[in-house]
Amino acid sequence: MKVTDIERIVVDVPFTPRQHKITRSSVSVIYNWSILELCKVTTDTGHVGWGETVIRYTYGRVTDQTVARVLGQRPAELMNDDSLGAGLQMALFDVVGKILEVPVHQLIGTKVRDWTPISWWCTNASPEDWAAEAKDAVKNGYTSFKNKPRPWWDIVAQVELVSQNVPPHFKLDLDPNGSFQNASAAIPIMKKLEQYQNVAMFETPIPQDDILGNKQIRQAVNRPIAMHFGNPPYITSVREEVCDGFVIGGGKSAVVRQGALSAEAQRPFWLQLVGNGLTTTWAAHLGAVLTHATWPTISCINLFSHHLLKKPIEVVGGYQQVPDGPGLGVEVDEDAVEKYRVSQERLDGFEKHGEPIHRLPEVIKTIVYPDGSCIHMTDQGLGYFNAGNGPAYVEGVRLEIREDDGSKEWRDLFSRAQEQPVRDRWR
Repeated sequence: MKVTDIERIVVDVPFTPRQHKITRSSVSVIYNWSILELCKVTTDTGHVGWGETVIRYTYGRVTDQTVARVLGQRPAELMNDDSLGAGLQMALFDVVGKILEVPVHQLIGTKVRDWTPISWWCTNASPEDWAAEAKDAVKNGYTSFKNKPRPWWDIVAQVELVSQNVPPHFKLDLDPNGSFQNASAAIPIMKKLEQYQNVAMFETPIPQDDILGNKQIRQAVNRPIAMHFGNPPYITSVREEVCDGFVIGGGKSAVVRQGALSAEAQRPFWLQLVGNGLTTTWAAHLGAVLTHATWPTISCINLFSHHLLKKPIEVVGGYQQVPDGPGLGVEVDEDAVEKYRVSQERLDGFEKHGEPIHRLPEVIKTIVYPDGSCIHMTDQGLGYFNAGNGPAYVEGVRLEIREDDGSKEWRDLFSRAQEQPVRDRWR
């Protein structure tokens, strides 16, 4: 049983129309998450395994060097090596499971659940877009929605509108990515938000290395606090009780190790393994054997217009069924793979010159405050506010997107905003 061929296929799977609009307006790396690299591994037994990497996000991409290490080797001897890259490691588990005629979860550990929780996901967006996304989530069987509060939207207004459009059991997990800045700024905002029964928990409300601030928040706010595993160090986070649970991601061995440590500390967690159908299935196998993977997985599969599988992922009551067939237990839709395959010309530009498959759109993001003042930005927003250069929350704040209108005025403002955010009066 040896690997005889490894094919890497880059595809561009379109986002759903609303998510395309939202990610285009956010002008960030998310815009290129539609670019996936599929890894197809063939062995001398004739079996084929598949894996998947989000090139602009996943913890580790497959390289020419890792491919060379695996070719001609026994897949079972290498599949636990996280340094192979996400897609190749996943494909090795898939092909070994198929050869042995067992599901991937049996190769990882002992199954403790047949269905794993999973969440809908969206980046920062207007209250109306969040509400529309939440309604779609409910319609598609989800019971939770993870999203990104930002200082340029009124988070209370966002949550209020979502709550008006979903049933009481539907939950929101809010991830400010540290933009609530510090405990004194964060606690009043979070106390307002905890009045909504749909708000389930907060992830990283302020920077995770602010141990004292996070302890103050956890004592003051009646909602669980989640933090990315490892910051602050595991022992510190448990000893100082800075969070109620973790966010876990990475390769198989890292995830299993972090999941076991979380279980020892009696801390629940969610798996954050972003990707399309293959990654979402891989996450289900991991979640099936990790006892404390009880918070909803974040895979962001709802971004994609096609799952690249013969049978799309189905969510029932907020849970995804764990496949019990050999390997990952799903069948890749190879016709769809060919349909979305990136041309060699586009791929050469990306690989040789570092050109993005999708160039980020040039837009001016203008934060408009109720007093008529504003801040013009291009893509510096989160770091700018996390450093305390603007308020963490202002009631009634909104974001205006200004696309290139061809005017000298627009170009001049865009050039200045690229260097640093520009404060002005809204006109």
